[in-house]
Amino acid sequence: MKEVDYIIVGSGLASIAFCEQLRRAKKKFVVFDDKSQQSSKVAAGLYNPVILKRFTKVWNAKSQLELALPKYKELEKLLKIKLNYKLPVYRKFSSIKEQNEWFTASDKPVLSDFLSTKLIKNTNRFIAAKFGFGEVLHSGRIHTKQLVTSYCEYLLKKSQLIQEAFNYELVAVHSQYIQYKNIKSKYIVFAEGYGLSKNPFFNHLPLIGTKGEMLTIKAPDLKMNFILKSSVFIVPLEGDLYWIGATYEREDKTHTITNNARQELTDKVKQIITCDFEVVEQVAGIRPTIRDRRPLVGVHQEHKNVFVLNGLGTRGVMISPYVAEQLFNHIELKSDLDPEIDINRF
Repeated sequence: MKEVDYIIVGSGLASIAFCEQLRRAKKKFVVFDDKSQQSSKVAAGLYNPVILKRFTKVWNAKSQLELALPKYKELEKLLKIKLNYKLPVYRKFSSIKEQNEWFTASDKPVLSDFLSTKLIKNTNRFIAAKFGFGEVLHSGRIHTKQLVTSYCEYLLKKSQLIQEAFNYELVAVHSQYIQYKNIKSKYIVFAEGYGLSKNPFFNHLPLIGTKGEMLTIKAPDLKMNFILKSSVFIVPLEGDLYWIGATYEREDKTHTITNNARQELTDKVKQIITCDFEVVEQVAGIRPTIRDRRPLVGVHQEHKNVFVLNGLGTRGVMISPYVAEQLFNHIELKSDLDPEIDINRF
């Protein structure tokens, strides 16, 4: 019989952030994952404190960034890899009216730390942007695919990752412990992304799930060293590659890539850049989205040693360290959860 403090189901951004809380506190834990959920791996990994469609601040943006960025720096040291690519986000203006709306927003106290008041002129002849750009400050990209892959390898080496599907029917919940196969644990945390929809402990929660498809293109002439936001995001990677995304599909809940999404994304890219490019990859993932756009964190109504950590939506890079710390402190220190993320709101 193996005894641990925590069983964690899932190995995406939420799981990694919670594992880091446990590692720092020297707690014993194992992670179950069967690679069925892909949203963390296929995401662009942007940390961007502004909703650029409406020029409004992301929920808790400042405190989330202050907490998250040091955590990713610590992960870089632990895994001996580069994760944080600090890049400005340029919002492409489509009119003088949008420019004025940007500068009006930048005067607001909640946005003044994040929106530059300087109009940036376009100097790249392969980008169609005659009205220029507005720059978002304190932005960048976390290489989420590298993070998930490297962290799973790290857990494997420490015999803390079990690569198999989790069978809910084999969970025996007792008042003082959880029994799963040959593992006895004080607590279990479900951090399985959209996989939560099939979880009998928490499938009553209003997890919607939104499919997103993304492209990687190769554009040798573009030479762009910033993240561009227009009708889609164009994110520079390495080797003249760019991440393009993403689509939003509420009905299709599969990881199957589609020709419609490919056409939609390529058509939008062609309206933004004028140089030749080729599509080298297309991927899909299901974002764990919630109607009120807040995470799902909390304890099961009946079983007080069964927890959920989910619903990070499109901003997992920024939100995951915050919600992981909230849940850890709630379990270990008996502190109250932020009411905005507590599942008791439903």
